[in-house]
Amino acid sequence: MLGLPRHVACVMDGNGRWAAQRSLPRTAGHKAAETAVIDVIEAAYAAGIPWLSLFAFSTENWRRPDGEVDFLMGLVRRTIRKHALSLHARGIRCRFLGDSDLRIPPDLARDIADLTTLTRDNTRMTLTVAFDHGGRRDIVRAARSLIRNRVPAEQVTEESFAHHLPYPDTPDVDLVIRTSGEHRISNFMLWQVAYAEWTFPQVLWPDFRATHFWECLDSYRERERRFGAVRLPTPTGKG
Repeated sequence: MLGLPRHVACVMDGNGRWAAQRSLPRTAGHKAAETAVIDVIEAAYAAGIPWLSLFAFSTENWRRPDGEVDFLMGLVRRTIRKHALSLHARGIRCRFLGDSDLRIPPDLARDIADLTTLTRDNTRMTLTVAFDHGGRRDIVRAARSLIRNRVPAEQVTEESFAHHLPYPDTPDVDLVIRTSGEHRISNFMLWQVAYAEWTFPQVLWPDFRATHFWECLDSYRERERRFGAVRLPTPTGKG
């Protein structure tokens, strides 16, 4: 049986379907998702999980209707302002994985920078919010960084490559939780989830709570991670 995962990542899926089931606009699902986000952060904090990553907005999500994108930008800004001091008081370091200085509105980019600066020396838990994030883009940029730095081909290893990814101190993901029952990676932290365990609870993200999070942790602990190796049977006696 495994111990608790060191790094848990959540693909927060199902906001739109949650709203549709209630004949509400999609934005209502996004708004309801805030409760789930805070509940999961609190659950991970209480469990002693040192690294938690949440997939909030992908590079592909810019294709959504302008009104929905604008609502999401405002929602993230309000959430940061509402919970920044509480996160800091708990010793949670907050980081954002993505391009917060490009297409994101300047006022939101400032709030992201302020929260990152406020919490950068905290050590109790690292919360990474993947916002305007794309796993393929991160890998391409790491490759470009290697080229710019003229790293010889024979010196390019998995370790040296990972050093050129954003936040190279981030450990590999041990457990990915994707809500709503969908079974896609969705371009999420592709390098870091290479050997992750996955679980797919049927609950939609706005209804996801600490009890569901603990169930996912229990499922993880019942598994055996071999990383491609074979566990040989333990000898029972001399031949």
